[in-house]
Amino acid sequence: MPDTPSSAAGTGVLADLNALRAIGAYRSGVHKPTFSAPHLESLQWLLAKLPEAGLTGAIDGIGNVLTTSTKTGPKLLAGSHLESQNYAGWLDGPLGVIYALEAARVLNNDPDVTGAVEVAAWCDEEGHFGHFLGSRSYVGGVTEADIDAASDRSSGRAMREALSAAGLAGIPRQAAERGRHVGYLEAHIEQGRTLESEGLKIGIVTSIVGIFQYRITFTGEQNHAGTTRMTDRRDAGLALAKFCVAIDERFPHICGPRTVWTTGRITLDPGAPSIIPGTADMLFQVRDADVAVVARLEAELQTMAEEVNAQARCRVTVECIRRGTPAMMESKFQQAIEAASSNFAGGKSLRMPSGAGHDAQVLATIMPAGMLFVPSIGGISHHWTENTADEDIVTGAQVFVDACRRLLTQ
Repeated sequence: MPDTPSSAAGTGVLADLNALRAIGAYRSGVHKPTFSAPHLESLQWLLAKLPEAGLTGAIDGIGNVLTTSTKTGPKLLAGSHLESQNYAGWLDGPLGVIYALEAARVLNNDPDVTGAVEVAAWCDEEGHFGHFLGSRSYVGGVTEADIDAASDRSSGRAMREALSAAGLAGIPRQAAERGRHVGYLEAHIEQGRTLESEGLKIGIVTSIVGIFQYRITFTGEQNHAGTTRMTDRRDAGLALAKFCVAIDERFPHICGPRTVWTTGRITLDPGAPSIIPGTADMLFQVRDADVAVVARLEAELQTMAEEVNAQARCRVTVECIRRGTPAMMESKFQQAIEAASSNFAGGKSLRMPSGAGHDAQVLATIMPAGMLFVPSIGGISHHWTENTADEDIVTGAQVFVDACRRLLTQ
């Protein structure tokens, strides 16, 4: 295939990304949680850029920006998100939106390209009010009751209140028009060190891990820390600590080659230095692309809990509070990215799984989907020092646009 029109891609990407970086700037990153003023300003910024890409769009009732093109031919959906984690990086999310916008600018305005790229900015991929609420709403996975129950994980603010303050109350949520798109393509920073450490420019995502989250609760006996002998204690906090150590001792023998697990939060009640904790709980997460591996680890958690309960000093329960199904990326999307990488990245690409969750795994439930990674400096993400070299950003944009062109002309 000829290198044009994709060879012109990337010229506006850095300027656009830096314009978004200035909105809600925090040190070298950004702070724009979902429905904050900087997040809403970013959505308006995107709406103002759509005409130059031959697109019209609006914000729907859950905060997604969704666009349409009147150009004839097949349509490819592309995008990511514009909100951030708290006090975090400037590329996690916006990179994918701007790559999609660039692809629309280049391809939608080219009369030799049949079809068009339609851009989406999904709301709340970062989960301030819930996991992937925007993309899940688009595919029909969010009910009005879900929105009624949602609240900001940091402030406790009700989602309904946030939607109203953003001027979105009463606006319909937009649902996918099945069959409209040939598929969905998303770009993202890697958020790891694989590409950088191997001197590669492009990651071709093969699968996205499932994320399984558990609440593990220990119940003992609250008592005085000075007068209760050690042999008499039923310390829920100590039981939790031993459980954490046991996980790290037992999981490596039964996990998969890329399984990861994390204890993200521990809470002791009442949490005072002179009181033995009567209850303790932990939020625990397992990630793997193989559901059989996760099932094996979950069974092991239950076995460990039964062993603790048999000792009769403390009781423990294991509750699964989130099941995120893994997603496989479409082979023709992987092939298109690989071919584009040969053109614009010297073939310095690698097929690799994603250890982080993305909106692409939600869209993959209703249409073919693919993902492209660019290197992350030092593998840092979810922190304000997150960064990618300008050269790698531009190269990634060129590969992305060329992959979009290939997908539209297949």
